[in-house]
Amino acid sequence: MDPVRCSVKGVYMATGPLGASPTVVLKLGDEERCLPIYIGLWEAISIRNALKQEVPPRPLTHDLFVEFMRSFDIVLRELVIDSLEDGVFYARLILERDHHTMSMDCRPSDGIALSLRCGAEMLVDPGVVAGSSVPFREISGLEDLDTYLTG
Repeated sequence: MDPVRCSVKGVYMATGPLGASPTVVLKLGDEERCLPIYIGLWEAISIRNALKQEVPPRPLTHDLFVEFMRSFDIVLRELVIDSLEDGVFYARLILERDHHTMSMDCRPSDGIALSLRCGAEMLVDPGVVAGSSVPFREISGLEDLDTYLTG
């Protein structure tokens, strides 16, 4: 099966009895099903900044990486979230330079932050979708990241 295209539905704090965890929720194609991925706070803020097209006065890590790629004519073609092992998602960046394509291991959160900045396609392996996606309405305790941080 072909990988499933996805987009970022939102960046949230998932709150529960054990505390709060930053979460990026990926919308899978045209379906109601989503893929929640628990990430670090700085990655959540970086993804939020990219979604809102906010550019800091000085480059943060993901902005710096994008500038590095541009300086060396490296194009980010796509992000592929390709596996889930012991509760940890794995992903690959598909990069191209001078008609040469290479794959680089990355954390999904970093890949999402970079893909949003580069306009690259984001894909999820069908096996990951089958094993980890849930209807958005079934994800409990989500609060928009901006609301959580300012509230």
